[in-house]
Amino acid sequence: MDNVCEEEVFSHLFKTNSKTVFNYIYYKFGNEEKAYDVVQEAFVKLWENCKKVSPEKAKSYVYTVANNLYLNVIKAEKVRLKYADRSNITSNETPEFLMEEQEYKQKLDNALNSLPENQRTTFLLNRIDGKKYAEIAEMEGVSVKAIEKRMHLALKALRSQIDGI
Repeated sequence: MDNVCEEEVFSHLFKTNSKTVFNYIYYKFGNEEKAYDVVQEAFVKLWENCKKVSPEKAKSYVYTVANNLYLNVIKAEKVRLKYADRSNITSNETPEFLMEEQEYKQKLDNALNSLPENQRTTFLLNRIDGKKYAEIAEMEGVSVKAIEKRMHLALKALRSQIDGI
């Protein structure tokens, strides 16, 4: 693997990184279409600059480009996070249980929406995608200590708003 311009190298980079880059940007945006667009554009830029980017730096390059594209869009509009309905409701649940579950989900969505974007992104990457603090730090371009602090503040804020987290 010595040249990003080789189709198999580029393809491997895309396959191993596109889903995580998508989730990273989706958690920031809260919009699937825009996240897909940013991921596609980031990989197009990697392809256009394949001679300038070594395979070792490609992952970091794609994250940086994707984040910059995200920031450009955010400058133009404020986007609130809307989560896809992840509930798989089974028919044997009581109406009371379903109502409580819906209320809890709404509380959680509201609590997550109230977090600053960097805390929300860190929390979701860790808890939903199972990313380790070091991986998140690399994506965000900050220290592991900064990620630990964000996670601590996110959990503190969420605990104050929701019982049982």
